Amino acid sequence: MNPIDLIFSSRENKPIPRIALLGQPNCGKSTLFNSLAGFKAETGNFSGTSVEFTESMAIVAGRKVRLFDLPGTYSLVPSDEAEAVTRRWLDQGSVDALILVLDASVLSRSLELALELAETEIPFVVALNMMDDAARKGITIDVDELSRRLGVPVVPTVATRGQGVVRVVTEAIGAAARHGRANRPVYDRDVDSAVEQVAALMAGTFEGSRARYLAVRILEADPVAEEIVAGAGQPVLDAAVQIRRGLAVEHGWPEDGVFASHRHAIAVDLFESVARVVRNPGRPIRDRVDGVLMHPVLGPLVALGVLAGFFAVSFFAGSALSELVVGPFKAFGGLVESRLPGIAGVLARGTVDGIGGGLAIVLPYLLPLLFFMALLEDVGYLPRAAFLMDGLLHKVGLHGRSAIPLIMGYGCNVPAIAGARALESRRDRLLTTLLVPFVPCSARTVVILALIGAMFGLKWVLAVYVMNIIVAAVVGRVLSSVVPGESIGLLMDIPPYRLPPLKSVAAKVWFRIRSFLISAWPALVAASILMALLEYWGIQDAANRFLSPFTEGVLGLPAAVGVTLVFGIFRKELTILMLFAALGTTDVASVMTTTQIITFVVFVVFYIPCVATIIVQVKETGLKWTAVSVGLNVLVATALALLARLAGSAFIA
Repeated sequence: MNPIDLIFSSRENKPIPRIALLGQPNCGKSTLFNSLAGFKAETGNFSGTSVEFTESMAIVAGRKVRLFDLPGTYSLVPSDEAEAVTRRWLDQGSVDALILVLDASVLSRSLELALELAETEIPFVVALNMMDDAARKGITIDVDELSRRLGVPVVPTVATRGQGVVRVVTEAIGAAARHGRANRPVYDRDVDSAVEQVAALMAGTFEGSRARYLAVRILEADPVAEEIVAGAGQPVLDAAVQIRRGLAVEHGWPEDGVFASHRHAIAVDLFESVARVVRNPGRPIRDRVDGVLMHPVLGPLVALGVLAGFFAVSFFAGSALSELVVGPFKAFGGLVESRLPGIAGVLARGTVDGIGGGLAIVLPYLLPLLFFMALLEDVGYLPRAAFLMDGLLHKVGLHGRSAIPLIMGYGCNVPAIAGARALESRRDRLLTTLLVPFVPCSARTVVILALIGAMFGLKWVLAVYVMNIIVAAVVGRVLSSVVPGESIGLLMDIPPYRLPPLKSVAAKVWFRIRSFLISAWPALVAASILMALLEYWGIQDAANRFLSPFTEGVLGLPAAVGVTLVFGIFRKELTILMLFAALGTTDVASVMTTTQIITFVVFVVFYIPCVATIIVQVKETGLKWTAVSVGLNVLVATALALLARLAGSAFIA
């Protein structure tokens, strides 16, 4: 059975309509999904792949439906793994209906995907999204005429405000019940003739509509379709390829360009027949904003200011929230241990410390960080930051698109590494995956803010991040000289600025914080209990003595922090809590010198990433490159921590 079938079973056995949202990146598809799903959505992977999808049950107009948010897709001819998985799922025919989300502000380009989807004969409706952006551009669209020309319902929507979202789902349910099909595109006579010829070759193997669909895909040099047809008989595929080559010669275009060019022309004609554009006088305010934010000199300065403000607000908000919780939990932990004798008191104290560590240390810093990361992403600033960083990243042998996973790494390394698969070059994917672990994720930021920030101030925090960027750039430059190949130029879609609804941002933060609540916080409590037991049984001291040649001899740290560094591998959030437990106080400055605190933080920031990061690295790059990554982190962390120790001894104390 196809892996997709393991997730999506056939419609005949599913009384609840299964509606999937499909659309190009930055069309507002996920915003529309979130407006319907709220906080109930679940994220998972397509079976046998690392490609994610999101699903949710929803009640729309009194009808229960199962919604799926598929990966952003520019075309049904896949150019990356996410598009390939989406396309294979569509080929299974196991969806009841699709909601095709089109960006009304760039309708001419968006219509090309609608024309491709019309060839599949899958029931679908169009959500003509971002109508407010289209109006600001002076674009008016005859929705009824567009619906008539496409042969499917077209619903104008503004997903950020919830306008039209219920109606479009209702229309999709109706399309599923009717098994409605869109109007097929009408190509030039010679192109249509080629389609008929190829379809005739496959008539004995595939039924009529399926044969025509595969014929179009074969003529477009679609590797997925070629694989399907080759399985039915190589001679059929060879004959189809010959027809494709003849068509390409006749038009004087590349083999994969004939249909793309025709479809583009049809999309432009369709747009011009249903839309009217009236240019607004003057320069739009968004263009004026981009004139500053995308300026070659001012842009990078603004980006640095944004990131500095980003961490400053996270620091001050985290400190304020942390202070409200630390005191009560510390007092409560001491009270519990004093009331319960022996090992019961130890277990209770470990449990309270673990719960309190999440509430008082991790969440106060993690929540503001994830909120502002989601805000920057939804506003549309992250792609602009990637464009600005393209020139800089090329100097270290990387692609500008690598900026997005690298920036996302400040939230969490795991989705950042998974996001690197969207890069077109294998070399760029590998280099980015190797560099992401050097980016201090939100968990390591907790360590930086809770130790360096709280004790020495914001300037020292910024110094740590500046050092981190310099080190990452140097490591990237070295790696780029070792990994073969060269980085290609940058061509990317820059979305318009948008003011995201608070509900959408909150949903994104919830999805990311939920993984901490489900997996990390229980691990936090378990590790806290384990630390308390190790201390109670005296095992912690033996482990610390075993590690002391490294912790004391090389790093110059107290022997008590040895176990702390080891358990930090499992979750970086554990590091700060376990440091407090190992030292027996939250006032670290009373036990460790300034040099020791800086050395400890430098090592934690650069050494082995958490186990979850290692697992996703193995999945994305294999054991060999994961071992290289882990070894590189240990080497760099040790060298820099030793350097920090020597410099601190010479210049600080």
